[in-house]
Amino acid sequence: MSLDYASSLSPYPNKGVLGLPEIADSNELVSKKCDTLYELIQKSNHIVVITGAGLSTSCGIPDFRGPKGVWTLEKKGLKPDLSIAFDDATPSFAHYALNELCKIGKIQFVISQNIDGLHMKSGLAINRLAEVHGNMFVQKCNLCHSKYLMKKCTPTIGLKPTGIKCSKEKTKGFCRGNLFDTILDWEDELPNEEMSKSELNCKKSDLIICLGTSLQIMPVGNYPLLTKKNNGIIVIVNLQKTRLDDQADLVIHAKLDLVFEILANKMSLQVPRKIEINLKLDNDDDKNNFLLKVKNHVIDSAYVNHQESKS
Repeated sequence: MSLDYASSLSPYPNKGVLGLPEIADSNELVSKKCDTLYELIQKSNHIVVITGAGLSTSCGIPDFRGPKGVWTLEKKGLKPDLSIAFDDATPSFAHYALNELCKIGKIQFVISQNIDGLHMKSGLAINRLAEVHGNMFVQKCNLCHSKYLMKKCTPTIGLKPTGIKCSKEKTKGFCRGNLFDTILDWEDELPNEEMSKSELNCKKSDLIICLGTSLQIMPVGNYPLLTKKNNGIIVIVNLQKTRLDDQADLVIHAKLDLVFEILANKMSLQVPRKIEINLKLDNDDDKNNFLLKVKNHVIDSAYVNHQESKS
């Protein structure tokens, strides 16, 4: 659960602005703003999306800084009433819609601050996804650096050994390195490849869409300004004010599932809702080196068997 994850982090006093009130645009205003967003998506050439905890609240995972967020309540000595286990959480309509928009070439890159693995479960091509704070379902070998996509949530956080050996085949035998979780604690360094590809895409982007994030955590909180510097457009969809609202070209205060349902209808976009992991590299030569390298990713056989049993 996100509650367990938050409580396992090292003590850190500066968690940002907490508990800002939520704002809800009227249905009429949301519809009008979605018309504008639709037009921006249609005419843009390189779209980057930044996602935060607000994307997963409809999945039963509480956010951190909202009125009922984990850290907001923690400051009051309280805990959330409900928090689903990461193993049991399933992607929202917005997760699946983002995946479809990537598939049809409307979105080029997604930068996620979430560690819940729901983008991966939605089928989003993982070379188009930078999970800058890690993934509860990904473990990494300390020797060959292979990444394992696991069916079960990691038992540790903070880049610690999970007790599992790497089974990647070598010329002779197997690697046998130790697998470590990929979840960052406050003091851990951000992953180099994910950060460099994120910055590269933001600088290239002519439209950046920020979803369910207060943009308080750096350096991701400043990434929209890289797009702005490129004469690009900033769109923010969030239920609370953010630090970049004044610099955004469009701000929508509405639930993300609602916004994407409206967009899907406008675009006649079919949004299948099937949990799957997509290791395909799309049909993109990536001559400009915008995408993540995923040749060393391995899907846990337990996950494959789980998928086959459901089909």
